[in-house]
Amino acid sequence: MNALIPLYVIVPLASAFIMAILGRLIKNFGKAVLILELLFLTCLTFSFILNSQGTLVYKVGGFPDTGDIPIAIYMVIDGLSKLLLLIISVVGLLTALFSSSYTREYTAERKFYVLFSLMIAGMNGIVISGDIFNIYVFLEIAAISSYILVAFGVEKHQLEASFKYQVLGCLASLMILLAIGFIYWGTGTLNIADISRQLPYSAHFVKFVSILFLVGFGLKAAIFPFHSWLPDAHSSAPSPISAMLSGVLIKAIGIYVLFRIFFSMFALSYQMSVTFTVLGTLSMVIGGLMAIGQWDFKRLLAFHSISQMGYVIVGVGIGMILLTTGGSKTIAAFSIFGGLFHMVNHSVFKGLLFLNAGSVEYATGTRDLRKLGGLAEKMPITASTSMVASFAISGIPPFNGFFSKLIIIVAAVSAQYYWVALFAVIVSIITISSFMKVQKYVFFNTPKRSYKNFRAIPLPMKFSMIIMALLCLLLSMLVLSPIRDIFITPAVDALINTLQYSAAVIG
Repeated sequence: MNALIPLYVIVPLASAFIMAILGRLIKNFGKAVLILELLFLTCLTFSFILNSQGTLVYKVGGFPDTGDIPIAIYMVIDGLSKLLLLIISVVGLLTALFSSSYTREYTAERKFYVLFSLMIAGMNGIVISGDIFNIYVFLEIAAISSYILVAFGVEKHQLEASFKYQVLGCLASLMILLAIGFIYWGTGTLNIADISRQLPYSAHFVKFVSILFLVGFGLKAAIFPFHSWLPDAHSSAPSPISAMLSGVLIKAIGIYVLFRIFFSMFALSYQMSVTFTVLGTLSMVIGGLMAIGQWDFKRLLAFHSISQMGYVIVGVGIGMILLTTGGSKTIAAFSIFGGLFHMVNHSVFKGLLFLNAGSVEYATGTRDLRKLGGLAEKMPITASTSMVASFAISGIPPFNGFFSKLIIIVAAVSAQYYWVALFAVIVSIITISSFMKVQKYVFFNTPKRSYKNFRAIPLPMKFSMIIMALLCLLLSMLVLSPIRDIFITPAVDALINTLQYSAAVIG
């Protein structure tokens, strides 16, 4: 199956090229190609998950390695990569289906699908790249596409949000490129597995480069205090793009790379593990508190993205601390499992909530909670799926968010990080209050005005929301051992067994 790995980049890049040319001649060509592309990538990912084990490596370039020096460009898929590829493909497919009706209002609709496909190519490339410079190249493909998509409606607030996103994104890219330059200067290689064995033992050098990577990819992941661009960008973008930015992009170009670098490239350190956990806790708390006062539906969701990513980082961060201090490896694996499980769950329930917000805005022309109300009767599918997603993100059983949050809290208590567990519980209560407000003001209050230009929601938009709502229930089954061992356990193993990646790539 190794020879199929390049398809994750070839297919979306080729699709974007074909859409750019034939989309001018054939109506709705881009929509059909994008949906078929993502359907193929979803099936390919399931095939990798079900039919392959361990770490798969594909060498691009045709140059044989010189001794033990890797010369070729390496594409690598392990358990963590498979999990991210699955998130990108499934959420991307459902979002593309939603977009097929949502984007009719745009005059440059054809270009939307080209950029969407390029963003998929960039994210897939990041996840399968085995060297840090190609991660940077694909990161720029995904980032530049997302900058344009945020401003796609060319309204003033969208252009302003995109500009802020670009400025901070370029600052992050500069720091990442600077760190890559230092790594190459110190090791003479760009291959992640090779860097892990060539990295100078100078503690100051490693700390300096680690900080550059943490700030650069922390900005991409929008963790506190590097989050200032996210509320504007996610709330201003077209709703399908908001779903992709929050549900997928910040994970693929931020969270995933941080995990890959600090587990597979650098030796785990106690200081960095504590830094991860502290930043995760601050993101969790501050994002939740800042969401409470928001009246813009999508802006409220954007702040909760910061908060929920905090849960992911806390889960993995506690596992890192235990691994570096010689603590229980079982509890470390349990905590990392909780973090990765919540990352999967967040991609679904937050993607669904942004699609709900998009449906409300599509139907009524506003997303100001104070101007809405009484939509439960007019939009029963949007109302019911929004209720499901609200329960899921708030951690209400039996929805998926309950199980991943519970695992993170139990792991924190087991590791004797009681304050972290307490903050996780408090933030969950804050999240419930936020989404009670959403449900009340959007769907159940008496409307403050009549909806004169109300538009019915098309079938493809309804279908995507229904499937995501079902996933909010079905993903709860990931706590069951047979299903967990197929999807998430390989990702946990890939992080815990820190030498496994290097051994599989270069021996």
